Amino acid sequence: MKVDKILNDIDEMGDAHAGSSAVNPIRDDAFEVSDDEKIELIKKDVRNILDTLGLDLEDDSIKGTPQRVAKMFVNEIFSGLHPKRKPKASVFENKYKYGEMLVEKNITVYSTCEHHLLPIVGKAHVAYISNGTVIGLSKMNRIVDYYAKRPQVQERMTMQIVQELQNALGTPDVACVIDAKHLCVNSRGIRDIESSTVTSEFGGAFKQKEVRREFLDYIKLDTSF
Repeated sequence: MKVDKILNDIDEMGDAHAGSSAVNPIRDDAFEVSDDEKIELIKKDVRNILDTLGLDLEDDSIKGTPQRVAKMFVNEIFSGLHPKRKPKASVFENKYKYGEMLVEKNITVYSTCEHHLLPIVGKAHVAYISNGTVIGLSKMNRIVDYYAKRPQVQERMTMQIVQELQNALGTPDVACVIDAKHLCVNSRGIRDIESSTVTSEFGGAFKQKEVRREFLDYIKLDTSF
């Protein structure tokens, strides 16, 4: 099975898996311009690209494309760049004393490769072990979505998700695995439609082989309804 190969590859990579900087290359003045101003500027640039390609921007089908693309960039697919959209990580005291691993798996990832601005689509699997604090389940999904909604490198996104949860929960015992298809590979260049990319970040107790193995086994569980 594909999933077994993926999990074996992760085990073999171990701590030697190379990542990238966990900080997106954002300028200090990135948010001095309002979202509405950004939309107007991007709209002009998109219009210029389409015009340069020779498209008829007076055609009914395409004349609204610059506005649509600009709004999509600012309000949707790159909305995670702005810190004001960072989800509030609601955490609570672990009053029921649950001491085992909590795994949120199959979180949908829609991101954008920062090298070609093409989609990254896949699944994230996130886990933590409470040291006295728990986080709302939906917040884990929102954290994944926040870091996905920006021009990204998958390695960096994986690290950011783990670091954000570590800070929110006050524990190093957090892990994340992402398995995703990159359309910059699948739809252009080598055009390999079958390949996907797996990245992982294991913190604290998850660096122990037996704990990591337990997490990876949970990912394999069939929870279709």
